[in-house]
Amino acid sequence: MTITTGHTIDRCLVVTGMPGAGKSTVTRLLGQRFPRAARFDGDDLNRMLVNGFVWALGEPADEAARQVELCDRNLCSLATNVAAAGFQPIIDSVIASRRRVDLMLEQLKPLDVVLVVLAPSIESCRTRNAHRDPRERFDFDGYEDLEVRLREELGDVAHWLDSTGLTAEHTVDRVIGLFDDAAVRPPGRR
Repeated sequence: MTITTGHTIDRCLVVTGMPGAGKSTVTRLLGQRFPRAARFDGDDLNRMLVNGFVWALGEPADEAARQVELCDRNLCSLATNVAAAGFQPIIDSVIASRRRVDLMLEQLKPLDVVLVVLAPSIESCRTRNAHRDPRERFDFDGYEDLEVRLREELGDVAHWLDSTGLTAEHTVDRVIGLFDDAAVRPPGRR
């Protein structure tokens, strides 16, 4: 059975960036800007694995990679399902490789994808992370390497937004501007 509303959504918004970049705050606020929206957080999906979970940089590495791919596939399945039902899908996940972007683009078909990297300064990310509720804090010491990897892997396929001096609301305004831009095309598709 397919659930439809007659108002199928044709785009998916994917927001990524380093820990502390503001993804969760921004995607929650973004969801409020659409009349019908659904937000999917990769961390929340990972928490559904109640036993045997291996985090993305954990060991064994092959199992970590398998679980990252499982999370991405589930994020995309949920997004395409809610889009077909007339809800704007918004994905919040740390995506640091072109291979993962390509997999997600394939899984999200026929949706167009607007990929936004929130890219505040590393110091801003560290500060934001340090001021989070301890239950939300993410112990991470690889900011410099992750920033380089994000630039190398996603530099030409994503919209980059330096949100260092922006409030969450102003960041959301900028992301909406990218989303609304009629010239936006998903990476790799023209």
